[in-house]
Amino acid sequence: MTDKQKRTLIVALIVHVIVLNLTWRDLRRRPASAVRGNKRLWRLASMANTSGSVAYWLFGRRRMPRSETAESVEAAA
Repeated sequence: MTDKQKRTLIVALIVHVIVLNLTWRDLRRRPASAVRGNKRLWRLASMANTSGSVAYWLFGRRRMPRSETAESVEAAA
């Protein structure tokens, strides 16, 4: 591998880990009723590649009512 390819791979891995962390954090905090499908399957999909996380953020989340959002923020604090 050339140095440029190594740098590109490292950047891609860092982006994947950051997006994976954000996805899993959201899955942990979000109630199952606010997730389309099984949370475990979304975790597996997001772990496999970054497109799994992108799919979760685009299609896997349901909107939570305003009251649930405020409660989850208070519970996290």
